[in-house]
Amino acid sequence: MTMRFTPPFRADHVGSLLRPANLLAARADFREGRLDAEGLRAVEDAAIVDAIKLQEEIGLKSATDGEFRRTSWHMDFIYQLGGISKTDEQLQVAFKNAEGTTSFTSAALKVSDHVRLDNTIFADAFTFLKGHVTSATPKLTIPSPSMVHYRGGAASIDPAIYPDVEGFWHDLSAAYAEEVRRLGELGCTYLQLDDTSLAYLNDPAQRAMIAERGEDADHQHLRYIKQINAALAGRPEGMFITTHSCRGNFQSYWAAEGGYDFVAEALFNELDVDGFFLEYDDARSGGFEPLRFLPPGKMVVLGLVTTKTGALESKDQLKRRIDEASHFAPLDQLCLSPQCGFSSTVEGNSLTFDEQKAKLRLVVEVAEEVWG
Repeated sequence: MTMRFTPPFRADHVGSLLRPANLLAARADFREGRLDAEGLRAVEDAAIVDAIKLQEEIGLKSATDGEFRRTSWHMDFIYQLGGISKTDEQLQVAFKNAEGTTSFTSAALKVSDHVRLDNTIFADAFTFLKGHVTSATPKLTIPSPSMVHYRGGAASIDPAIYPDVEGFWHDLSAAYAEEVRRLGELGCTYLQLDDTSLAYLNDPAQRAMIAERGEDADHQHLRYIKQINAALAGRPEGMFITTHSCRGNFQSYWAAEGGYDFVAEALFNELDVDGFFLEYDDARSGGFEPLRFLPPGKMVVLGLVTTKTGALESKDQLKRRIDEASHFAPLDQLCLSPQCGFSSTVEGNSLTFDEQKAKLRLVVEVAEEVWG
């Protein structure tokens, strides 16, 4: 086995990092009018430079900006799509963990005009990242097209704009295709589409929710795969694309459960990406058996290191689990990462900066020992 020199890497990570205290303070000052946009940008820039340096010093081959310029991993992107607007309705998503329950609240969205790409979303963020990496490949994370639809479903689409839902899907994929093309022009060679829906749909409770609102829960994942493929059909040569599937990650809480069995065969064989980041940090994610559907040429990044707690996994434990996974997919098609980001929203998960660093370093060290 050998280390990889193209994405996804043997030791990789999902993307978001804990926000430093001074960045959180700057965001609060900006909200209260005590700091202008230029001042906030300066604090963000400095924090991102430090985050890049941390990732490279640890030995990671990919580096993100930690998503430091965002409030949430997905809505900051989705609200910038033309035709998508916020509504007065508050969208609440239930989350839970061993301690209890909580909820994530944001403004609901409405498809109020034809979906389009007015400006290259996150262009400045990616350009800054690319300009400051030295040894790592700059990686940009964006929500997949599925995330525009999953939470609100057909009810969020104005029938006066799209009397036929096929028009919505066509325009959404076209907007994403144009975003991918423009990111390629900026020099992006590692793009990740974050997608909770393809993991949520493994949960019978989530499929029941989809069915209750009148949609085809048994085939929703096939529609999402089709639309993601349409968005990627003209991707630039030399751009590696992965997807990340998780069951919710908000302040160390989660939203869904269930193994990958329901979506695995279609996901691995039909979704036109180079690699799959899969959450595998606890029993909620099920076993490795669905990996038997992984075809040659595609990679799975095993998310075995949890970002939900600071407790550090042992190397022996991780190696045993990698070995278990290799019974269902070739070891040469496997990589290692944390199970999700450390801060999918600005609040972050329940662990310290030192614990975050130790987990990232652990991923690098175990990958070197397993793959060389």
